[in-house]
Amino acid sequence: MKYLITGGAGFIGSALVRHIITNTPNQVVNVDKLTYAGNLESLLGVSQSSNYAFEQVDICDANKLTAIFSRYQPDVVMHLAAESHVDRSIDGPRAFVDTNITGTYTLLEVSRRYWSDLSITRQKAFRFLHVSTDEVFGDLGSCTERFTEETRYAPSSPYAASKASADHLVRAWRRTYGLPTLVTNCSNNYGPYHYPEKMIPLMILNALERKPLPIYGEGLQVRDWLYVEDHARALHLVAEKGMLGETYNIGGSSERTNIDVVRTLCTLLDELRPAENSYHDLITHVLDRPGHDQRYAIDAGRIRRELGWTPQETFESGIRKTVEWFLDNLDWCRKVQDGGYQRDRLGIPGWEVA
Repeated sequence: MKYLITGGAGFIGSALVRHIITNTPNQVVNVDKLTYAGNLESLLGVSQSSNYAFEQVDICDANKLTAIFSRYQPDVVMHLAAESHVDRSIDGPRAFVDTNITGTYTLLEVSRRYWSDLSITRQKAFRFLHVSTDEVFGDLGSCTERFTEETRYAPSSPYAASKASADHLVRAWRRTYGLPTLVTNCSNNYGPYHYPEKMIPLMILNALERKPLPIYGEGLQVRDWLYVEDHARALHLVAEKGMLGETYNIGGSSERTNIDVVRTLCTLLDELRPAENSYHDLITHVLDRPGHDQRYAIDAGRIRRELGWTPQETFESGIRKTVEWFLDNLDWCRKVQDGGYQRDRLGIPGWEVA
């Protein structure tokens, strides 16, 4: 089968590409604009595979997307391309509207036209999986419930609102045009190749440089943490076996407060890279973010019952692997931090750039 994956050079997208290329005979076409968060070095281990191709294309460009569909003839579209950083969405929401809403609309329309021209047999096999976030559901606050697939949408940030809009578009294209779609909503991901402005890698790298570890407010916001390779396995499973028209929540069943996550990181660094003073001394509390949601938590019961997926990593095992990976790959981190991979990415042989 041929998979077309948008955003395949991003954090979750690259994990998905690596998973499919490494574990299946399927072909993958990676479509990525290569914005600040797109990094082809995250795919060095699979980029030379005969089953891998890369196209540098903006998903808002309908003509180029149409040409890619015509050239590669995908059987499955997995849509991960998105602007995803909440702080950036507060500072500049326009890019989130353009990519997450207009880009999803464009991809849906190109996919619909492509799908309608397929043979009946290929139409029945075709699938469009849209990868979303638990942030569309808003804030659970102090209640003990978890988000289910039936939880009503109540996004708080411009990022969450743009992803909620994209979710609604995907379901509308299913209802109106019959496009065979699926939607997933995931909890906070972490793991190798995570972009350094996100909380966990930011804290690791700041700590190693003896810089402050900034915590919003008291750090009591609760998130459900999901190891990125577990997420990649779940997405591949949903794409292959999920029921069309359905939504699947994907979570790690690992709720932690932000301050507890940072303390865990400090404890691991004290063990793995000891310094004269404990990394805990670097923790600094800063003014909270506007509209900051208090708690997210995913009920992943459906995907467990219907598809048999459960996370392989606990938070304890996954966070240790993550810290060890960053300690072993500081050169990758430095390139991302100084933009070096963006400057030299086109000069690396074996990558096909449109």
